[in-house]
Amino acid sequence: MSKVLLINGSARPNGCTAAALKEMIGALEKEGIETELIQLGGKTVRGCISCGRCAQIGRCVFDDCVNELAPKFEAADGLVIGSPVYYGSPNGTLLSFLDRLFYSTPFSKQGKVGAAVVSCRRGGNTASFDVLNKYFTISSMPVASSTYWNQVHGFTSEDVQKDLEGLQVMRNLARSMAFLIRAIGDAKEKYGLPMLEREAFTSFPDGK
Repeated sequence: MSKVLLINGSARPNGCTAAALKEMIGALEKEGIETELIQLGGKTVRGCISCGRCAQIGRCVFDDCVNELAPKFEAADGLVIGSPVYYGSPNGTLLSFLDRLFYSTPFSKQGKVGAAVVSCRRGGNTASFDVLNKYFTISSMPVASSTYWNQVHGFTSEDVQKDLEGLQVMRNLARSMAFLIRAIGDAKEKYGLPMLEREAFTSFPDGK
C-alpha cells in the first residue's frame, strides 16, 4: 500500500495547520493511501551548521528527530509539509528540520510526491507556500496541486472549519496526490524513472 507522511510544523498539535492536514488525511485514506502524521512543531531542532559530516556518515551529525524521521521519509511515497505563517515565512523550527533532513539524507527523493500546506489568519500564505515547495523542486519530487493555493485561513481550528473553500482545496489536493502516486508507480514499473545528470556543478571558481 502506498504511504504519505505528513509533518505538522505548528507547535499547536490541534491548531489550524492540523485541521488542514486532518482534512487531507481523511481524503487520502478514502483513496486507499496509508498516512502517518508527525507532530514536529514544539520540538527543539537546531539548524544546519554546514559541517559536511553527513556526506561521510550518511546521516546528520546531530542525532535527533531528523535522523529519526529520515527512514520514514525514505519509505514514503509522498510527503506533505504543513506550516503556520510566521512573519510571512514558515515556522523556523520546521525550516531547520527540513534543511537538515533534505541535505543530510543520501537516498534519492526522485519520484516521491510532495505537497506544501500553509495556514494563516490573513496574509503571508503564498510566500510561505513558495518556500516549502522549493524543497521538493530541488529534489526531483513532483509537486501535487489543487484548485487553489494549498492554504487555509483562520485564527483557530474552529475558524478553519468555516473556511469551506480551504477545506475543499485540501481534499482536492489529497486526491491529486493519490492520483500522482499511483500514476508514478505505474510509470516507474513500465518505464523506470527519468535519468538524472549530476556531472555539471557551476560554482565559478575562476571568479569570472
